[in-house]
Amino acid sequence: QVQLVESGGGSVQAGGSLRLSCAASGDTGSTHCMGWFRQVAGKQREWVSSITTGGTTDYSDSVKGRFTISQDSAENTLYLQMNSLKPEDTAMYSCAADPAILHCYVAPGRRDTVPFRYWGQGTQVTVSS
Repeated sequence: QVQLVESGGGSVQAGGSLRLSCAASGDTGSTHCMGWFRQVAGKQREWVSSITTGGTTDYSDSVKGRFTISQDSAENTLYLQMNSLKPEDTAMYSCAADPAILHCYVAPGRRDTVPFRYWGQGTQVTVSS
């Protein structure tokens, strides 16, 4: 089992920055793909970014060039640096992890529904105009 706890959310003005953290505990060595998702109430969950244990990263077109995913293996922590935030980035952000590295290589049209095994509780990000 793996437990994930996000932090770092908050309220910022458009153009601002936030860094989200996701602290992992438990059998962290079993996970090979980690990702960030976001969801607005009443809408479908949206994949944001993912990273493999080897450091291969990928981003949705909506955040590419503004967000950076990274990981600190020694601290078992996943990060999402979010710059140039826009009001449309407002959402609940959750981190996810899975043993299957293939979860990080799913075709773009299917990434929103990848069945990650472990999920955090989420942290709210609100961007005002």
